[in-house]
Amino acid sequence: MTDTTETWLSQEAYDRLAAELEQLTTEGRAEIAGRIEEAREEGDLKENGGYHAAKDDQAQIEARISQLTQLLRKAKVGEAPQASGKVEAGTVVRATIAGDKSTFLIGNREIMEPGDDLDVYSESSPLGTAIMNLKIGDKTEYQAPNGATIAVEILDVETYRG
Repeated sequence: MTDTTETWLSQEAYDRLAAELEQLTTEGRAEIAGRIEEAREEGDLKENGGYHAAKDDQAQIEARISQLTQLLRKAKVGEAPQASGKVEAGTVVRATIAGDKSTFLIGNREIMEPGDDLDVYSESSPLGTAIMNLKIGDKTEYQAPNGATIAVEILDVETYRG
C-alpha cells in the first residue's frame, strides 16, 4: 500500500531535510563504503565485528535516505496553513484525551524544528483520523489499537510556527 498523503513542510524544514539527504547520499554513503572496504581487508567476514557494524550502519543510512526521499517527494512546501480553528496537518492541537489534557502536532515529526518538544500524530493515525477537520469544542471518540474506545474533545487549534 502506497501512502500518497502530502506532508506540509516549511521552506526551512524542506531545505534542512534536502541538505540531510544530500549529505547522506554523498558523504554518508562514501564513508560507509570505506568502512566496509577496510573491514573486508581484515579477512574472515563471519567473525568481523567491524564489517557487521558497518553493514548495519549502511542499512540505517539507506533506510533514512528512502524515508527522506519519500517525504520530500510528497512535500507540499509553503506557508503554514492559515489558522482556521480546524484540525489539519500542520496544526498544534490542545485536547482532552481520555480525561487528560494534551498538546500535540498533527503531521510529520520531520516538520518540527530541532529542539521542539511536542508529541506528533500522523493524520493517518487512529487519533489523527478521528480528529481531522474537527473544530474547537467538537467531541469524538476513536478506537485505539488495543481496542479501547477513547473520548477526545478539541480545546484549541493553532498553526504550527516552528
